[in-house]
Amino acid sequence: GASYEFVIEGTATFDFSRDWLPDPYRHKPDLLHIGTLVTAVEPAASVLFDWALELSELAPVIFDPNVRPAVISDREKYREHVERWVTISSVVKVSNDDLDWLYPDCAGLDGQIEVAKRWVAEGVAVVVITRGAEGLVGVTRHGVVQTPGFKVEVVDTIGAGDTVGAVIAEAVKTIGLDELNSAALLVTLEKAARAAAITCSRQGANPPTSKELNLD
Repeated sequence: GASYEFVIEGTATFDFSRDWLPDPYRHKPDLLHIGTLVTAVEPAASVLFDWALELSELAPVIFDPNVRPAVISDREKYREHVERWVTISSVVKVSNDDLDWLYPDCAGLDGQIEVAKRWVAEGVAVVVITRGAEGLVGVTRHGVVQTPGFKVEVVDTIGAGDTVGAVIAEAVKTIGLDELNSAALLVTLEKAARAAAITCSRQGANPPTSKELNLD
């Protein structure tokens, strides 16, 4: 697992306005993939949320909280940010570490799945839980599917989660949310696990191409 240091104070990183953001009605996006600190640190978080809420009427939102307690240590406040974004998301990709930190009373796989089931009951179409070397879990209203991780010699874990997110985004666009369950979801998770393993076998965030995944 990687560790990070975030230097934010004195920067303009999270200070921007709505007019910086593209007009979703003009550009008509296929989907929005968003997450990490920009969805939790103000003033950007609220600006982005209002924009994403509007966009969610046109296209699915894929949300990856990518929790960073080193920046926001207030668990309750962080949880409120995450739960707010979940309400407008079609897909949530979240790590087991994220869930265990946000919901310590639900720590462990069974508890993580219960949180995912609650989000699905509240309107999320797909929740994907990344579990590192243990693989991936997908939760929809049709049930729970799991796939193990692929064993590789780990060089660098940077970008592994983002690789999973990219595969999920591709599936949302090519398969569609309505079909992304059961067998189709399992195939997607297996592909994501394989892709993430390749990323981990390389230095830096260097995900595989389609050819490397034997998709050509």
